[in-house]
Amino acid sequence: MSLQVEKLEKNMAKLTIVVPASEFEKALQSAYNKQKKNINVPGFRKGKVPRAYIEKLYGAEIFYEEAANQVMPAAYENELKDSDLPIVSRPEINVEQIEKGKDFIFTAMVALKPEVTLGEYKGMEVDKVSTRVTQKEVEAKIQEEAEKNARSVAVEGRPVAENDEVVLDFEGFVDGVPFEGGKGENYPLTIGSGAFIPGFEEQLIGVNAEEEVEIQVKFPENYHSEDLKGKDATFKCTVHEIKVKEIPEIDDEFAAEVSEFDTLDEYKADVKAQIKAQKEAEGNRKKEDQAVEKAVANATMEIPEAMIETQTEDMVREFAQNIQYQGFTLEQYFQITGQTEETMKAEMRPQAQKRIETRLVLEAIAKAENIEISDEKVDEELAKMAESYQMEVEKLKGFMGEAEMKQMKEDMAVQEAVTLLVETAVEK
Repeated sequence: MSLQVEKLEKNMAKLTIVVPASEFEKALQSAYNKQKKNINVPGFRKGKVPRAYIEKLYGAEIFYEEAANQVMPAAYENELKDSDLPIVSRPEINVEQIEKGKDFIFTAMVALKPEVTLGEYKGMEVDKVSTRVTQKEVEAKIQEEAEKNARSVAVEGRPVAENDEVVLDFEGFVDGVPFEGGKGENYPLTIGSGAFIPGFEEQLIGVNAEEEVEIQVKFPENYHSEDLKGKDATFKCTVHEIKVKEIPEIDDEFAAEVSEFDTLDEYKADVKAQIKAQKEAEGNRKKEDQAVEKAVANATMEIPEAMIETQTEDMVREFAQNIQYQGFTLEQYFQITGQTEETMKAEMRPQAQKRIETRLVLEAIAKAENIEISDEKVDEELAKMAESYQMEVEKLKGFMGEAEMKQMKEDMAVQEAVTLLVETAVEK
């Protein structure tokens, strides 16, 4: 086999790969062996028709597609495995010559990693972020924790009030006919939560326990059910229980229950430290984002369209995997949202381009600053990963091949480039 590389404009390249006739003949024979069991010819037992007879009957090209599909992936991979071509897109394949007894020739249009010309990247101005924590913020956080630990207490002798928690039975009717999904028994509802359609919860205020009431509502025009949009409805309701949320008193006893501290003052000091740490982390992220964005804006590069398309497709696949964990397929998501793969790609394209630009610039900075990741640093990172995965380091290493280790070093170098940008940034 042989490889010819023709570099084109806009960081594209045309690869011409020649597969010797003898290799293509093997692929044709393999295609015949795979397909012969499905070919019926009068006078021959199924699967026993000679290849020459089939080719005479239907033409030699009957096995071309299968043979080409067999030979191209291996030929492409073998020709490029020792190449230093920085290919950053999936190949666009075109068959140039396919004929029995001749070399098989195909081309692959690919995008090449673009060169980056760095501009100014040290000393970037970034916004100063305050990490000051106010007493009001501490109290709000503790109040939030107190509400999480609130308990519901049954009340008697009064009707439903705003913010009460009720347990009720209900059944909905449109034009006197019950509708699907409109019935519930012993249903918990917080008055004022907005969980039900507008007007429902407000009409329960003033209702006594075990009192039967009828509530008149109108379904919103944008309601999810086509059958109920804009319709008037009547709900027959019975409130069985009325409860109020009892929030614990914020004192030493409360602090001991919700934390490792014995006193409220110690708990407050810890909450203050947590908020400060959170603000510092958020501040660092903002500094990183601003410094990186400015370094990218100061750099120049020409990104091939095929590279952006490949990144966009990867992001769509990543999204599909994420929603799969939630029990959805991409097709189901499209049905629910009305989106299509094309509209999703169009929305993701700017983000894909930004990801590419950011990565390329950070890689260029790492190279310009001679940032190299030692084996010792890799071992330290592997030890952290092993600890988080709760597995032995050597076992983790066993899962990682040469390509994964190389990628890990590149990722660590990029992160050190980010650290450099932040450390040299100037707060304004």
